[in-house]
Amino acid sequence: MENTVKKKSFLLRCLDGIEAVGNRLPPPMMIFAFLAVSMILISGIGSFFDWSATGAVYNAKTKQIEETTINVVSLFSVSGLQYMLKNLISNFMGFKSLGMMLTIMFGIGIAEYSGWLNGLILKAVKITPPKLVTPMVVFIGAMSNLAENAGYVLFVPLAGLLFKACRKHPIAGIAAGFAGVSGGFAANLLISSSDAVLSGFSDMAAKIVDPNYNVVATSNYYFTATSVVLIVLIGTFVTEKIIIPRLGEYKGNGDGSSVGEDTSLGEREERALKVANRVFLGIALFLALSCIPGNSWLRNPNTGSLIDGSLLIDAIVPLFTIMFFLPGLVYGKIAGKFKNSRDLFNGFNDSMRTLSGFICVVFAASQFINYFNYTNLGRLLSINGAHILQELNVGPVPLMIMFILLSGFLNLFMASASAKYAIFAPVFVPMFMTLGISPELTQAAFRIGDSATNIIAPVLSSLPIILMAMKRYDQDSGFGTLVSCMFPYCISFLVSWTLMLIVWMLLKLPLGPGALLFL
Repeated sequence: MENTVKKKSFLLRCLDGIEAVGNRLPPPMMIFAFLAVSMILISGIGSFFDWSATGAVYNAKTKQIEETTINVVSLFSVSGLQYMLKNLISNFMGFKSLGMMLTIMFGIGIAEYSGWLNGLILKAVKITPPKLVTPMVVFIGAMSNLAENAGYVLFVPLAGLLFKACRKHPIAGIAAGFAGVSGGFAANLLISSSDAVLSGFSDMAAKIVDPNYNVVATSNYYFTATSVVLIVLIGTFVTEKIIIPRLGEYKGNGDGSSVGEDTSLGEREERALKVANRVFLGIALFLALSCIPGNSWLRNPNTGSLIDGSLLIDAIVPLFTIMFFLPGLVYGKIAGKFKNSRDLFNGFNDSMRTLSGFICVVFAASQFINYFNYTNLGRLLSINGAHILQELNVGPVPLMIMFILLSGFLNLFMASASAKYAIFAPVFVPMFMTLGISPELTQAAFRIGDSATNIIAPVLSSLPIILMAMKRYDQDSGFGTLVSCMFPYCISFLVSWTLMLIVWMLLKLPLGPGALLFL
């Protein structure tokens, strides 16, 4: 018998190594717990050796940037222990994105649990002409990150079914849908939960330099909304010109499977979807019309602005919660999902259950971030880092390019955007602020690197769902198959998105309502 051993390519060997390293990392909560402990030890060492830094720092009393000497404050002391015990709960409850995330999930969770989001995605895909299938799959994938489970769990497998029905290779559909969902974390026409989470980290980090600086959930909206066009165009091109030709004609899985899967809605669900959609459009129309009058209740009562100090911006999370909760409730009632208040409670309970891991991470992350602020280590690192970058004479454009590449590389080892940015934000946001780069720009650059490499990250929590969907159409497929399909999207997104940000910076366009690029 002749034994043939297929040698893995260099790329796959590298990815195997990355996967092994990634699997050895502790859970995100434990990482932040270790970081919090390290803050205690490092601050004690820094205080013993009198670490300090002198640089331009915002003075809250004079509201001016002044030349100030910053010293390390030790947590490895009696006063440090008193601070940690006294502020343990307030650190956790004061974490800005925690309340935002919990609130918005009351709406999005019910919309998903009732079946409205799933039905909406399914209907939008089914009414699309065959020639527009690929761009629609990428577009819906990007939009579906409003509810992550609806994107990875429902939509990506559905994209494979749709491509198969259109006589295109189903794995190409899975790849296009996966690329859209991943890209959607930094590209969306609506404000998503990731906007609330990341802006919360940016806001807390920005206050290290300027306690009065506020970063809101809409801080990247103009950039992310425009990015949808980029993701759809690039995703469609890669799918049609690279992935589909490479995969060739689909000849089945060798198990007699056929196109016969039923992806249609029942008569009751169709009626529920129509009514729920009308409710959603009605709410959106009401809010749009309410913005028109100069004395609108959504405007700033003093200036009449729809952006600065307006209820529309300040209450954006509750408004979006209502916009998703009411249609979801109506759909669930008509479709029979919500027969009584107990069913509705189960929906709330189910949506909150999905946040249990996030809450655990926030508890540890909030302590780490507050310890980082209290010890002044963030300020010292920012001032010294800014001095080094200033001496290197690196401009904002190459600086953002390097930051994007760093974010994308580390995403291969830690796929959770919120976990990574909780580490990045306290270091890079203040550092870049001292160089005149806004927190909003730092956040946008981070999201590009993070989103572009999600689709090849071996530590992505939803990876088993994607691999299982692929095996439905190719029993021999595996992680190497997935990476070989997704790598062209990764490189294309990374390059084109970075170029888009560079153009944005050169033209000095705002990233969102009231969110400038430079300070």
